[in-house]
Amino acid sequence: MAPTGTTPLNLSNLGIAAGGTAPQRLQQVIAILREMSRQTDPQALVQSYAVRMREIFKSDQFVSFSRRNVPSDKFRITRSSQFKTDIDPWKHSAQLPVLGGGILGELIYGEEPRIINDFHPDPTDPAYEHLKGMRSLAAIPHYDGGKSINMVAVMRKDANGFDMERFPELVLMSGLFGRATHNLALTRDLLAANAQLERELQVVARIQRSLLPSSLPELNSLQLATHYQPSANAGGDMFDFFDLPGGRLGILIADVSGHGTPAAVVMAVVHALAHSLPGDAEPAAAVLSQLNKTLTARYTTDGATFVTAFYGVFDPAARTLHYSSAGHNPPLVLDRETGTIGWLSNAQSLPLGIDPKCEFIEAVAYLDPGDALVLYTDGITEAKGPSTTKIIPMYGEARLETIVRQCAGGLGNLDAPAILRAILTNLDEFTLGTPPSDDRTIVVGKIA
Repeated sequence: MAPTGTTPLNLSNLGIAAGGTAPQRLQQVIAILREMSRQTDPQALVQSYAVRMREIFKSDQFVSFSRRNVPSDKFRITRSSQFKTDIDPWKHSAQLPVLGGGILGELIYGEEPRIINDFHPDPTDPAYEHLKGMRSLAAIPHYDGGKSINMVAVMRKDANGFDMERFPELVLMSGLFGRATHNLALTRDLLAANAQLERELQVVARIQRSLLPSSLPELNSLQLATHYQPSANAGGDMFDFFDLPGGRLGILIADVSGHGTPAAVVMAVVHALAHSLPGDAEPAAAVLSQLNKTLTARYTTDGATFVTAFYGVFDPAARTLHYSSAGHNPPLVLDRETGTIGWLSNAQSLPLGIDPKCEFIEAVAYLDPGDALVLYTDGITEAKGPSTTKIIPMYGEARLETIVRQCAGGLGNLDAPAILRAILTNLDEFTLGTPPSDDRTIVVGKIA
């Protein structure tokens, strides 16, 4: 049974009722909704809405309280007209009082809207300072997960201060406001978390870029040009160069499966491993074998990550490239004299990080003055172009062959930076400038 002077609410009656004409109440609702839609901060939204609700209820005092993040028999006072300063409960909940029992505890754990039109607050009530002098009270729950997690109690100094006929629509309006405020608070927290994550990703991106060569090796017999573009803040592509005895140069390009920060972390591991190899970074097959053994033993044990890689050792005196490939896209070589395109595909093995017993093989390519060498990751050849059908075209090896032949062969004979620019321009024209869905890396070498 309801306590004396208490009116339980039958929520089946939600019709328009007395307390102003329907057009007048509609204008009140519109004004509230407009004001709510302008707010981006939940604290400001509550403050704005409280003013509107006091106008509607004609209340003298109010108190808001919550069961969230308190013991099961307690509640926290989140707002009160008796507070001298307004405290943001989302940011400073520890500064707000936690109470138990009394009429407010009975109301919020009772789970139902109620009007008490003959209200006599008990001086021993733990929340008495928020209730004293009031003679009528209307309690409106704000549900979350089907439970009355939050509640607002508006009060008047006079008995019989609240109209039961209008109460249902005000319960509905207040409940919807409560959900809007909760969602806005979640949105604010999500935006703050995203901003923090973005700052951390920017740091990861800066660290990753610092691992790439800051300058290119200078060889009289080989001119180099490079391009690196991650699909996100950080990516799983990498390229690197190693100075070797006799003026030789190690050239490494690799692509970690996946994208973003996880791939960038594995890329950093590969970089560290490549630079901590015992002795010089050669022969090519031995380098990939050592990387593979360490990756499979410690870093790719879950089988979800692998790394494709191509490593070659260029000898400027002999103009040879001894190379080995771990499942990587075969580099392209243009023969300046014949104008033909070849692919360095004679030393393919499994990607790194899959089989610790994988045996890597080695092959050799002979390069002549004017020849062009293009190493790349699959973000180049698998870049997608526009399509009006379900079949989406990819840039592909054929387009890469064509543009390299035009730039490096025949009358073109462009240097490495010019060849790189031509490839990127052609790629951009094909994709219509669409941001990459995969990391893109190119290393162009021109034999002098």
